[in-house]
Amino acid sequence: MKYKIEKNTVQETLILPLYSRKLCTELYPNLYLDETAVHLIDQIDYDFSEAEKNSRSLMQRFGALEVAMRQNDLAWEVRAYLKTHPCAAVVNLGCGLDNTGRACDNGRCKIYNLDFPDVIALRQQLLPAGEREQNIPCDLKDPAWFDKIDASGGAVFFASGVFYYFLTQQVKALVQGMADAFPGGVLVFDAANRTAVKMIAKTWLRTAKIKDVGAYFAVSDAKSELSPWDSRLQVSSRGYMLGYNDLKDPSVSGFFRFLAKVGDSRMKMQIVKIGFGGKL
Repeated sequence: MKYKIEKNTVQETLILPLYSRKLCTELYPNLYLDETAVHLIDQIDYDFSEAEKNSRSLMQRFGALEVAMRQNDLAWEVRAYLKTHPCAAVVNLGCGLDNTGRACDNGRCKIYNLDFPDVIALRQQLLPAGEREQNIPCDLKDPAWFDKIDASGGAVFFASGVFYYFLTQQVKALVQGMADAFPGGVLVFDAANRTAVKMIAKTWLRTAKIKDVGAYFAVSDAKSELSPWDSRLQVSSRGYMLGYNDLKDPSVSGFFRFLAKVGDSRMKMQIVKIGFGGKL
């Protein structure tokens, strides 16, 4: 039996990222594999015809490559943290139907997937929590969820495509709160500069009737802009298209490698890593 997703619902907003991850797997199998996305698309009753039509366009295919690199980079950082903290909490902030936590599972860590209650309700249907895993309904902006994370063995938090929808002040408050609650932990997420965020926001801001794009979180130089938020923060960043992978794979055209370079250098598309100082 397939799970039906209705048009114009919050649950529908999860479909496009999921479809992009499936498309990445088909287009760039040497760079990215998300078997969960491929499996879930088959489980869902939804009209994918528009997504399939769009997937033939050049920019949609480059967008799929962006998604692939972003997920790979975040997973790389999670695995790097687990090497030194094998029993850590692995926390997917704004998880949607993403399964990166489980893909990074080392057999000892604890996995937490956080999102709004209606998203978690759908996730429970399609991706019920496994061993050492919890799906937690919450609002990320409300620090009540901090108490649900067992960070006794360390904690690595990651957010994919999430903070573009936050005001800068909201990200700052969240980071400061996490520094208090999770000393020795690490937060990794994707970010971009103001120009890129305006492009990302063009469609959803119009529907939300929000005019002040400038209030939304954007970063050009992560270290100089975010370090002053709190003296305990250790901030670094790497370009997310080419910072972790040179993309010299036969599946990636020279033109796409050029666009990747532009994205990293001009749009400051980056993975930001924030370490919360202090002992575990």
